[in-house]
Amino acid sequence: MPAQSLQFKTETKKVLHLVTHSLYSNKDIFLRELISNASDAIDKIRFESLTNADLLENNSDWKIKIICDKEKNTLTISDNGIGMSQDEIIEHLGTIAKSGSQAYLEQLKKDDLKDNPELIGQFGVGFYSAFMAADKVTVITRKAGDKNSAIQWECSGEEEYTIDGTTKESRGTDVILHLNEESKEYLDEWKIREIVKKYSDYIEFPIAMDIERSETERDKDGKPVEGAEPVKTITEETLNSKKAIWLRSKDEIKDEEYEEFYKHLSHDFSKPLTHQHYKVEGTTEFTALIYLPLQRPFDLFMKDHPKNNIHLYVKRVFIMKNSEVLLPEYMRFVTGVVDSSDLPLNVSREILQENRILKTIRKNLISKVLSTLKDIKQKEYDKYKEFYDSFGVLVKEGVYSDYENKESLLGLLIFQSTSSTGGEYTDLDKYIDNMKEDQKEIYYITGESKDDVEKASHLEIFREKNIEVLYFTEPIDEIMMQSVQEYKGKKFKSILKGDIDLEKKDEKEKKQVEEKYKSLNDFIQKTLDEHIKEVRISDRLVKSACCLIGDEFDMSAHLEKIMKTYNKDIPKSKRILEINPKHPIIDRMQNLLSNNSDENKLKDYVELLYNQALITEGSKIHDPVRFNELISNLMLKE
Repeated sequence: MPAQSLQFKTETKKVLHLVTHSLYSNKDIFLRELISNASDAIDKIRFESLTNADLLENNSDWKIKIICDKEKNTLTISDNGIGMSQDEIIEHLGTIAKSGSQAYLEQLKKDDLKDNPELIGQFGVGFYSAFMAADKVTVITRKAGDKNSAIQWECSGEEEYTIDGTTKESRGTDVILHLNEESKEYLDEWKIREIVKKYSDYIEFPIAMDIERSETERDKDGKPVEGAEPVKTITEETLNSKKAIWLRSKDEIKDEEYEEFYKHLSHDFSKPLTHQHYKVEGTTEFTALIYLPLQRPFDLFMKDHPKNNIHLYVKRVFIMKNSEVLLPEYMRFVTGVVDSSDLPLNVSREILQENRILKTIRKNLISKVLSTLKDIKQKEYDKYKEFYDSFGVLVKEGVYSDYENKESLLGLLIFQSTSSTGGEYTDLDKYIDNMKEDQKEIYYITGESKDDVEKASHLEIFREKNIEVLYFTEPIDEIMMQSVQEYKGKKFKSILKGDIDLEKKDEKEKKQVEEKYKSLNDFIQKTLDEHIKEVRISDRLVKSACCLIGDEFDMSAHLEKIMKTYNKDIPKSKRILEINPKHPIIDRMQNLLSNNSDENKLKDYVELLYNQALITEGSKIHDPVRFNELISNLMLKE
């Protein structure tokens, strides 16, 4: 094929510039990233060769080779993995195959890179870190099974790269770094050993390097023979232990090793919240090493984000990752490895979906994640709060999607409430412990923010009676509560809908009040009939004149607003207007009606009252110009 010069995509140019000039605080990471890519390439061919042995080309001696050439000033990382075709090399090295890369770059402009210098790992673009150490990078690759077509990719870290046809005896990929002046230490044996030991010791394939030694002939006493010339020897040595970290004894693994393996799997450069390393024996046998993070990935809610980050191995052979078979999608914050002794090596994706063993493993993993979070919540609350700030929305996603574990997930939720002070949080168990003796329900209010909901007039009677109300202020809360009826026998009750029964009512007194204001209710209903379903005497208002509520099973105003944000067609629903008979405004309106005063004036008052209720709940006024006119007229009269 003729040589071609191609332009990088805009996002890739920006990432190259950031990587080269400012992004990584620790330059050693480039070697870890390239070794990790080589390991992934071998994993892929090892799995594909289970069903297509011809891909191996009679070579299953897996190896990652590091070659230091001080004369040419090059460092090469070579693997005998799956290799790449021309289309694949353009896709993987000519673009950043992540939908969130542009948004990520915009975020970097806002953030201080020094505070979080290595976010790039989250986007799978670690290859580009090579340009921190190199003025030019050459990639020579041949796809497994394609013996006649090798590709050379070359770039100097600028705006374009070239691809050309070449020859390569064996499958796999060679990444050749033409090192810059500041990076010559990466040709030293000690430096390579140090990096491999620190970051890649657990890679199960040998990471090999030719080691040169000078030996002088020695006499029988072990002393150098006088005048003898040193003899150079070159021996290939394996630099890593190759023992999969999850198969080693927990007692022999240091915290730093666990952390480095987490970074290798997740590309999260911060420490994890915690990890669980355990083995299950019995009818189903497997080993698991799972991590819970603290830092939320930038692209967690983007459509291309993996459904989870669990790597499945069978007898140390990598099979697949990101499978919903192993964990539900709401647990996509979990990273880890599962190695099964019971599954067949040639297991297919179709078989995985129905496999009884994997269903058992899945149930165990879910239980382990939930119990670990519960334990951290009880014993290390500050750490749990930090986790919850990043991933609480996924716990709520689980509440409405995982019926089997709903009770456990509800127990992990934390909220602010009318009883919160200084930003403190509570949970459902504490709420139930603090319930009034005759209280039957768990009360909550939904809204856009804590500031909004805590000003709601609907809270007035609850504050007067010192009854706690939970604040649900995330969009997912409304959706979650559609599938939640109760927790530990206590039913949930939105204070924005239906009747509120906080005390025993004097039915005779209640009837008298309703009778007294019946004519006013009828007048308000007639005036606002286009907008409201009903007018009621309120049991929840103490200071305010009115509020809007929904029927017990109506969609709340807040949920309607959320649905409209997502361009969902929803039927227009009328709500109930509650009025407070103890408020002076209501009393005055009743007197105006009783005295047959100006009906138009009373209609104006009704309209103002309704608009006041809309403003209080955060809804849009139907006619702002008319509202301003009414306010101005009222002010002039006063």
